[in-house]
Amino acid sequence: MENGLSKQPYKDRDLTASSRKKDHIQLAFKSQVEGINLDQRFYYEPLLSGHPTSEDQNAFTFLGKTVQTPLWVSSMTGGTAYANVINHNLARVAHDFGFGMGLGSCRGLLTSDEYLQDFDVRAIIGDDLPLYANLGIAQLEELFDAKKTGLIKNLVDKLRADGLIIHVNPFQEWLQPEGDHFKYPPIETIKRVIDTFPDLNIIVKEVGQGMGYKSLEALFQLPIMAVDFAANGGTNFAKLELLRSDTQKYEVYSKLANIGHSATEMVLMTNQIMKDLGDKAICKEVIVSGGIKDFLDGYYLINKLSSPAIYGQASTFLKHARGDYKELYDYVSTQVEGLNLAKKYLTVK
Repeated sequence: MENGLSKQPYKDRDLTASSRKKDHIQLAFKSQVEGINLDQRFYYEPLLSGHPTSEDQNAFTFLGKTVQTPLWVSSMTGGTAYANVINHNLARVAHDFGFGMGLGSCRGLLTSDEYLQDFDVRAIIGDDLPLYANLGIAQLEELFDAKKTGLIKNLVDKLRADGLIIHVNPFQEWLQPEGDHFKYPPIETIKRVIDTFPDLNIIVKEVGQGMGYKSLEALFQLPIMAVDFAANGGTNFAKLELLRSDTQKYEVYSKLANIGHSATEMVLMTNQIMKDLGDKAICKEVIVSGGIKDFLDGYYLINKLSSPAIYGQASTFLKHARGDYKELYDYVSTQVEGLNLAKKYLTVK
């Protein structure tokens, strides 16, 4: 080779150029994007990176464990034959792509192992990734009043979980035909769990309406692992319960489902809270969830946060987890590829 030139003749490897150019001509007018549809959340920087490769290192620490992808399986379901397929598929895909998982409500396992197989996924997800059990505030209240708090530790142990998600759902419980009413402010019950089990890892989440400034501020001052937004915009369990209720109740309470906070609003509130609290902020990590439709939503929100964050999905995962595993695998694969591409070429405004 002389002067950077090879003596071998150059051969173009593009064997599909002719058919591709024909496609371009036919599809050109259908491929125009109107200015009103431009995504204004990002700066697109096409000059500064090559494409993602398998050599890229994406591992980071979250919830005290090493994960490969900033995704999270938000708590969903358990207790039916269908849930067995769903939870096992989700644990398998979490293992394959290296991210954590929150189980659906484990209330039924407190006193019975009838549905344990639906939730028993530690062997599938593996020991190295986060896996959390899940109980509601109402159940925790009952266990404390009945002096049966040992059942909480037994639940976490039998699932070989890394900790416990506490879901806070006052609107859902009020609107649910079979719902339980809270006797105490949920923050008091959460503190009781912390005091009783100081070594228990805890995540606190809402169930589809998010949380306001004062609730978030209170949580970030507690020694918990993370706050899960469960913002308004995704599956809303208050609305879900109204759809199960009678017509009159739906008419009276339907507007409650429209109350809450979006994930974007909660990101802004969290950034301000962290700035205001300073060293008083004990909890540092966030799971952004609620209305996240795709990798662009997730990438934007976790990078907009000043705190370490991943993003969770529930109904979107559920859509692909009910049947053949390949469908779920292919879906997650495209999301992970999209995230890697976004890291290369997009910065958040």
